[in-house]
Amino acid sequence: MTASIAYGAVEVGTELPARSFPVTRATLVQYAGASGDFNPIHWNEKFAREVGLPDVIAHGMFTMAEAIRVVTDWAGDPGAVVEYGVRFTKPVVVPNDGTGALIEVSGKVGAKLDDNLVRIDLTAMSEGKKVLGMSRAVVRLA
Repeated sequence: MTASIAYGAVEVGTELPARSFPVTRATLVQYAGASGDFNPIHWNEKFAREVGLPDVIAHGMFTMAEAIRVVTDWAGDPGAVVEYGVRFTKPVVVPNDGTGALIEVSGKVGAKLDDNLVRIDLTAMSEGKKVLGMSRAVVRLA
């Protein structure tokens, strides 16, 4: 699959539209059901605090999935993503306050590669802290 964006029309430094993703406790329950990951750090405040966390945290794979949405929305085809990887730097803390947390994601073209491929460098933040490091995707453009 290839994206609908033309490789020749993209330059290094091109910014992707930034997005914000709200995360509530209900979101975490839905994700746990879909993924099968029922680790209590994602739903039990007492347990999360006992293991040294400040509160319940979002699933790492959920955070990754929200971040890559910036790329797939920009590319117009999720199948155009040929590689994606991150390092988890800080957890997304999700308080039980009715508001939850916000994951803010931005991205830009970091490099043009061979064979109509571009590397997208993503920045994912929550509460002013970077939650994903070395977050990069390789996308095949038209």
